[in-house]
Amino acid sequence: MSQLHLETPYVQSHALGQTLNKNIWLKLDALQPCGSFKARGMAAACQDYLANGATSFVSSSGGNAGLAVAWAGRLLQVPVTVVVPESTKQRAKDLIAAEGANVIVHGESWVEAHGLATEMAQDGAALLHPFESPVTWAGHATMVAEMAQQGPKPDAVVLSVGGGGLLIGVAQGLDQVGWGDVPILAIETEGAASLHGSRMANKHITLDKITTIATTLGAKQVSPTAWELVKSGRAATQLVTDAQAVAACVQFLDDHRILVEPACGAALAAVLNNSDFLADKQTIAVIVCGGAGITLEQLNQWRTEFDV
Repeated sequence: MSQLHLETPYVQSHALGQTLNKNIWLKLDALQPCGSFKARGMAAACQDYLANGATSFVSSSGGNAGLAVAWAGRLLQVPVTVVVPESTKQRAKDLIAAEGANVIVHGESWVEAHGLATEMAQDGAALLHPFESPVTWAGHATMVAEMAQQGPKPDAVVLSVGGGGLLIGVAQGLDQVGWGDVPILAIETEGAASLHGSRMANKHITLDKITTIATTLGAKQVSPTAWELVKSGRAATQLVTDAQAVAACVQFLDDHRILVEPACGAALAAVLNNSDFLADKQTIAVIVCGGAGITLEQLNQWRTEFDV
C-alpha cells in the first residue's frame, strides 16, 4: 500500500540565518495535506490497522492527530470517530468534521478524551493512539530519511514535544540515516512541561493540568519512550513561554508566508531566542510541525493578549 503523506521541503531559511548568523534549515511538515507532521505516523498506523482487518478508526486527540486520522480515513474510505477534549479549538473540530469524521467532545484534557476513545474501540474499531505506537513512530521517522536526501546533516535538530511521538520518530530516523550523533532539543511551553518537568524531577511525572494556549502539546504525561530518550541524554529539553511561541508564529508568517500554531511556534521560539543549547551549533534543523487549529484571527487575538 502506497504512502499517504507527502514528501515535504527541507529548505534553508535565509531570513532566520541572517538574524542568527547560523545556517537554519526548516523541515516544512506544515505543508502536509492535513496541516501537520501527524500525516506521516497516523496514516501509517491507519493503513496498518486496515491491513489487519479494522473496519473503522477511533482516535483521541487534541486536534492534529485526530485530523490526520480523519483525513487518512477519508482517503482509505474507512469511518472515523475522533474524541477531543473541551480544550480543542473550534477550528480543529470543524476541520475534522469536514473530513467526514464524527467528532465527540469529552473531558477537560486529552487523558479523559482518550479514556472514552478506548472504551469505543471494539467490534472492529481500531484505536489510533496519537503518539504511543511503533508504527506511528516509524511513520514520523520518514521525515529524517527525506532530510538526508534533501540537505546537509545538521549539528542539532529542534522540535516541539506534546506526547513525544515526533521526538521518538525523529530520534529513530536519525539513527536510521547514520546521524545518531546529532543531538535533539525538545521544546515545550511552560504550561505543558511534562517532559521538561520529568527531567527536572528526575522521574516520569504527570502534570496536574495543562495551562498553555498550545493545547496540542497538552499531554499530562509524555510517552515513557520519550522520557527514556531524555533520561539517557539522547535529547535535551527547554521551555518557552506562550508569548514567545506566539511571537515566533508571527515572525514565521512574515518571513515564510506559512501560518503555524503555537505548538509549532514553540520550536521556532527556542531558535529565535538564542537557546544556550544551540550556541555552539552552526547548522540547525527545525521541524516545522505545523498545526491546523490556527487562523489569522486567532493569531491576532493572541498578539493582542501577549502584546507581541
